[in-house]
Amino acid sequence: MSLKDTHEGRIAGAASIVGSATVLSRIAGYARDAAIAYVFGAGMAADAFFMAFRISNLLRRLVGEGALTSSFIPIFTEELGIRSKEEARRLLSSVFTLFTLMLAALTVLGMVFSKEIVWIMSPGFLSDPVKFDLTVSLTRLMFPYMLFVGLMAIAMGALNSVKHFIAPAISPLFFNIIIIAAVLTLTPFLQIPVYALAIGVLIGGFFQFVMQLPYLGRHGFRPTPVFHFKDKAIWKIFLLMGPAAFGVGVYQLNIFVTLWFSSQLAEGSVSYLYYAGRLMELPLGVFGVAIATAALPSLSEHAAKKEWDGFRESLSFALRIVNFVTIPATAGLIILSYPVIEVLFKRGSFNEAALKGTAIALSYYAIGLVPVAVSRILSSVFYSLKDTATPVYVALVSFVVNAVLCFALIGSLGHGGLALATSLSSAVNAVLLLVVLRKRFGRFDGRGILSSAFKSSVASLLMTGAIFVLIRFLYSEPLGLVWKALILSLAVAGGVVIYIVLARIFKSNELLFLKNYVKRRRS
Repeated sequence: MSLKDTHEGRIAGAASIVGSATVLSRIAGYARDAAIAYVFGAGMAADAFFMAFRISNLLRRLVGEGALTSSFIPIFTEELGIRSKEEARRLLSSVFTLFTLMLAALTVLGMVFSKEIVWIMSPGFLSDPVKFDLTVSLTRLMFPYMLFVGLMAIAMGALNSVKHFIAPAISPLFFNIIIIAAVLTLTPFLQIPVYALAIGVLIGGFFQFVMQLPYLGRHGFRPTPVFHFKDKAIWKIFLLMGPAAFGVGVYQLNIFVTLWFSSQLAEGSVSYLYYAGRLMELPLGVFGVAIATAALPSLSEHAAKKEWDGFRESLSFALRIVNFVTIPATAGLIILSYPVIEVLFKRGSFNEAALKGTAIALSYYAIGLVPVAVSRILSSVFYSLKDTATPVYVALVSFVVNAVLCFALIGSLGHGGLALATSLSSAVNAVLLLVVLRKRFGRFDGRGILSSAFKSSVASLLMTGAIFVLIRFLYSEPLGLVWKALILSLAVAGGVVIYIVLARIFKSNELLFLKNYVKRRRS
C-alpha cells in the first residue's frame, strides 16, 4: 500500500466513524428540535431558551471545547511519542485537575453575573421584562453545562490523539435523547414548562462527560486528581490556547453580533435562526467537522515528524473530499429549504410564519456551508503546525466583515440578512486562510482542488435543476404530510443518484476513492 493510500485511508476511516456517529446524533438532534418546535414553536419561551442556550454554548466554546481541543491535541500527540504511558496519564490528569478548578470558577462567576451577560448579549429583550427575566433564569441554570462540556473536550482531545473517535462522536446522541426525555416527561409538571429544556441540557452535558471516562480507562488514561501544574507540556498548551482562545473568541463574536442584532427583531427571529442553524449543522457536522476532526491528528503527526509531502497530500485530500460532499449539500439545502422545514417542523406550535422565517434563514445559511467546512479544515492545518495566531488574525478580519454586513443587510433582509452576513464573512475567512497557507507552503495541489470543486459545482447545478422540476410539478400545498415527505425523500434520493452519476461521467477522483474505500471496508 502506498504512502498516499495510507494517509487518505486513515483520514477517511476516522472521518467515516465520526460522520456515522454524527449522523445518528443529528437524527436525535432533529428529534430534539422537532419536540421543542412542537411544544414551544417560535414564540417567547423558545426565543428565551435559544438565547440562553447559545450564550452558554458561546462561552463554553470560548474557554473550553473550541480553544482547548485545538491546542491540546497537538501537544498531547507530541508528548505521547516521547513519554511513557504512565507519564502521559499523569499529564492528562494534571490537565483535568487544573481545568476543573478553572471552569468551576468561571461557572460560578457566570451564574452570579447572568443578568449582566444577558443584558450585553441581547439588549433587545429589555423591551419585554418577562422575556428578559426568563432568559436570565435559564442562562443561570444552564451555566454548569460549560463545566461538563469543557471537561468532555479534554477527554475528547485525549481519545482523538490515540485515534479513538467513536465515544466523543456518539456522546451528542445521548445528550439529545436526554433533552427529548426531559421535554416529554418534565414539561407537564413544571409551572414554567421551558425549564424542562434547561434541566435536560444540564443532565445531558454531565452524561456527555461521564461516558468518556470508561474509554479513557481502556486506553490507560483514566484521570485522577493530580496537582502537578508545573509540567512544561501544560504551559505549552496554555501558550497555544491563549491565541486559540482569542481566535475562537473572535469567531464567537460573530455569533454574539448575530444574537445582538436578532434580539432587536420581531419575536421569533432568534428561533428562526436557531432552527435553520441546526439544520445547517447536519451536513457540516457529518462532513466538514468529521473530516477536520479526523485530519487534525494525522496532520499533527506529519508536522511533528516533518513529513511535509504527506502533510500536503493529507491537506489536499481533506479539501477535495469536503468540497465533493458539501457543494451538492449547499445546492440541495437552498432549493429544498421550504419543503424541508415544512416536513420536519410544521406541526403543533410551529406555524406558517415560523416555517417561512426558518426557510429564509436556512437558504442564506446554506451559502456558507462550503466556506465554513473549508475553514474548519484549514484551521486544523494551522493548529497542527502549532500556529494559532494566523487563524486569529484572519478571524478578526472576518468578524469586522460580518459586523458591517449585519448592519448593512438587516434593514432590507431582516433575520435573513444576519444569516447571509454569516455566510459571506465565512467565505472571506476561508479565502484568507487559503492565501496565507499558499504563501507559507507554496503549492499544495491547488489545481487538483479547483478541478475537483469545478466538477462538483457543475454536477450540483444540473442536479439542482432536476430537483427543481420534480418539486415544481409534484409538491403542492393540498398534499398531506406523508405525501410531502415521500416526495421530498424522492427528491433527495434522486438528487444523490443524479450527482453520483454525473460525478462518474466527469471522472471524479473523489467518487472513485470513496467507492474503492467502501469496497475495502466491506471486504
